[in-house]
Amino acid sequence: MKLMHLSDLHLGKRVNDFSMIEDQKYILDQILNMVDVERPIGVLIAGDVYDRAVPSAEAVELLDSFLYRLCTRNTKVFLISGNHDSAERLAFASRLLTDSGVYLSPVYDGKIEAVTLCDEFGDVNIYMLPFVKPAQVRRYFEEETIESYTDAVRVAVGHMQLDKEKRNILVTHQFVTGAVRCESEEISVGGTDNVDASVFEAFDYVALGHIHGPQNIAHGKIRYCGTPLKYSFSECAHEKSVTIVELFEKGNLQLRTLPLVPRHDMRQLRGTYEELTAKENYAGTAIDDYLHITLTDEEDVPEAVGRLRVIYPNLMRLSYDNARTRSSCEIDSAREIEQKSPLQLFEELYEQQNRRPMEDVQRQYVQQLIEAIWKEDI
Repeated sequence: MKLMHLSDLHLGKRVNDFSMIEDQKYILDQILNMVDVERPIGVLIAGDVYDRAVPSAEAVELLDSFLYRLCTRNTKVFLISGNHDSAERLAFASRLLTDSGVYLSPVYDGKIEAVTLCDEFGDVNIYMLPFVKPAQVRRYFEEETIESYTDAVRVAVGHMQLDKEKRNILVTHQFVTGAVRCESEEISVGGTDNVDASVFEAFDYVALGHIHGPQNIAHGKIRYCGTPLKYSFSECAHEKSVTIVELFEKGNLQLRTLPLVPRHDMRQLRGTYEELTAKENYAGTAIDDYLHITLTDEEDVPEAVGRLRVIYPNLMRLSYDNARTRSSCEIDSAREIEQKSPLQLFEELYEQQNRRPMEDVQRQYVQQLIEAIWKEDI
């Protein structure tokens, strides 16, 4: 059985105030061409279909067109909501769409029924678990101990009626411990949203969404396919692709990727204004790519953005790297923030504001507040 794994379309996204809708139309057309060549029985879309809970009209129209064109190819669709989506909005008309072969995960209610497909090796059961927080799962299983995201997913999976003799696929949208993140993803302070990979052990393949860089977790059967487009300059080195999943007899899984070529690539350039505007340096290059330019001039260049856009029309971001910027106080990167606990971050803020460290009684009070807030959130 052949399936195509997609995730994190982020339809309607804007990057540095540039609308990505035309780029998304372009890449979805490319994916449909791949469907024509590969002819998978189904497409797994693992969440973050939209970039916002209330998507733009353009984004809704684009998803509608994409799903319709998949249906005209007799390709089944298995689509779940991610943390950027509104589960309620995305599940609208799900029971009607099922007759067309489009399966939308409903709002999580403690019960997940498999969709069963069949090939020469027997049944393949596909389970769809949308993005869930501990509080959502705890609501339906009050007798269970659910204090973390791992607990939540473990309980949700544990209440699925899995037949371990058959091949089982899970489509879900969570951050699995060990995955490599980038700047365009939402960061949870202290890594509180981590899910341990062991909770997925019973599945023959886990189609993950949420992480933008394609990667396997633990072993090949747990995989992030990544975004179809680059959505931040931290993704410049990513090789975007779709993942083709082929299941044969139980235990025999084969994965391969098909590269995606964007309408505009995303690149970073660095040098002085004179160097970057010299014809011999930009002639023949893809000057219409989305660019982050770092100028190394010691003095700011007047109206640099407007003047550079004459040559590089899709300049998204301009920054400077010189003695002045290097000597200025730099804020911790997102990755450094992610590795610190909320208490550590608050202590650093307190010390910066008050020029003295927190006292033990203050530290204890803040820790109690953090724990109280977490209990309400999860």
